[in-house]
Amino acid sequence: MSIEKFTLEKVLSVHRWTNTLFSFTMTRPAHFKFTAGQFARIGLKVGDDLVVRAYSVVSSPFDETLEFFSIVVPDGAFTSNLQHLKVGDELYLEKIPYGYLTLARYQLPLPQDLWLLGTGTGLAPFLSILQDFETWQKYSKIQLVYSVRTQSELAYVERIQEIAETFGEGHTGFKFIPIITRDPSAQLHERLPVLIANGELEKVAELDFNADTSHIMLCGNPEMVEDTKEALKARGLKMNRRGEGNIAVENYW
Repeated sequence: MSIEKFTLEKVLSVHRWTNTLFSFTMTRPAHFKFTAGQFARIGLKVGDDLVVRAYSVVSSPFDETLEFFSIVVPDGAFTSNLQHLKVGDELYLEKIPYGYLTLARYQLPLPQDLWLLGTGTGLAPFLSILQDFETWQKYSKIQLVYSVRTQSELAYVERIQEIAETFGEGHTGFKFIPIITRDPSAQLHERLPVLIANGELEKVAELDFNADTSHIMLCGNPEMVEDTKEALKARGLKMNRRGEGNIAVENYW
């Protein structure tokens, strides 16, 4: 891969949520413009090779820095090295963003209800989308559904509240719904597809999935995305194609 496609950026902070989950911020070059929900391609040198992976941007499009949310993949060529990041380290950033998990893709139905369904680090693009004032202006109801395995993996909870208060000031239709799949005492603890099929997610959200009003975004591990997509289609929701339809997914995994 041509090194000329990248700029060299500096790590500004590292936050470790668990032994396998961490976030980091880095410098943002002035030319790097992105739409909320898009992803960047980040590289690091492993020996003589430049290893590159895609990461959804956590940051608001208006932030002066870039933030990312990562999981450590055991023996992974990239994250096994990335997990040792420290302030001052350098990373390569491809000069252009990618991806179509953005609100601009929706033309019909018109914006009313927004469902953001994520597992693990799939939360990242939704944090960016929620840090765009236009999101709060467009949608009267916003459901952020975040599924993790354990309580300790429930990252960004305080930040989500801060985002809602800052960007959604005066908005009364936002609801954050955590799912903890390995905690039987949690209000919701089954997989997303099950909670959609049995109606429990809608019950907690106090909102129904509706083919005429719902925009639904999915981001997370491929199995979750596929199973959840099928569960939604079984409920009469349609994939978004050429601007029309309910369901949008991220396919960079």
